[in-house]
Amino acid sequence: MQLSQIGSKNLARLACVLAGGVWGIVWIPLRALDIAGIPGAWATSLLHLIPALILLPLVLLRFTKIRAAGIPLQAIGSSLGISMMLYSTAFLYTDVLHALLLYFLIPIWGALLAKVWLKEPISKNRIIGIVLGLSGMLVILNIDQGFPVPRNIGDWMALAAGMIWAVAANLLRRYPHYQALDITTTWFYWCSGFSVIVAYITHPHVGPETVDAVFNVLIWVLPIALLVLTPIYFMAAWGTPKLNPGTSGILFMTEISVCTISATLLTNEPFGLREILGVGLITAAGLTEVVVPIIAAIILNSRKQPSRKH
Repeated sequence: MQLSQIGSKNLARLACVLAGGVWGIVWIPLRALDIAGIPGAWATSLLHLIPALILLPLVLLRFTKIRAAGIPLQAIGSSLGISMMLYSTAFLYTDVLHALLLYFLIPIWGALLAKVWLKEPISKNRIIGIVLGLSGMLVILNIDQGFPVPRNIGDWMALAAGMIWAVAANLLRRYPHYQALDITTTWFYWCSGFSVIVAYITHPHVGPETVDAVFNVLIWVLPIALLVLTPIYFMAAWGTPKLNPGTSGILFMTEISVCTISATLLTNEPFGLREILGVGLITAAGLTEVVVPIIAAIILNSRKQPSRKH
């Protein structure tokens, strides 16, 4: 592998790490919206509808290209959208521990599906990364009674969200030629549609007070939706196709680390030895997919170079 290819993959890894990390603080505006009177799936809908509406002129300008992309692009956007909707809504029906655990089986589903469908091997580094990442997650979430199995609708939603994300990651890998911009806009529209449907089902009675609450929060929701959510969706849409779905799933687990740290700083959540160990294991998982390939490529490249004559 050429060093230029390594550099491109490293940028993709960095994009996934950053996207996962920023996702780890999205709970803050979602909780603020709930406190402001915009409950559950309506909060998710609002965060996605704002970019979807603002990006509408861009969609119209690129409509010919988006239409020419056909069903595969819509399959990518819809799978990303329904995965994000299910994941966000799962927290309404189950506890955070079960939602995170069942959703972040993504590296396993992604690697297995890529092996079967895309014929991509599951390398030793990837296996080590998956084991380290899942171990770190289990340590942080303090699993002392064994791994949980789905027991309610929220658990099944989280599990389904992770599986569908793995499908989306494989679709992105299978069709890497699509523009990240088109993927991002399609993602927002599908997620907005799914979120509004779920919001109507879970909270069908929207009164004037909810509408007033929306207008009251726009002053800070607008910049968050445009300057935080939109860039991380773009980074995920750009970086994921360049990586094995198992690898990208491992890197997205930075969400758990950042969520743990941010919750500690902003709430009364504890942050002790267990949390430090868990964050360290997840960080090590990411490094196995970043540092080890770089070192291996450098060593291989140095061996191929002819020795200089003195």
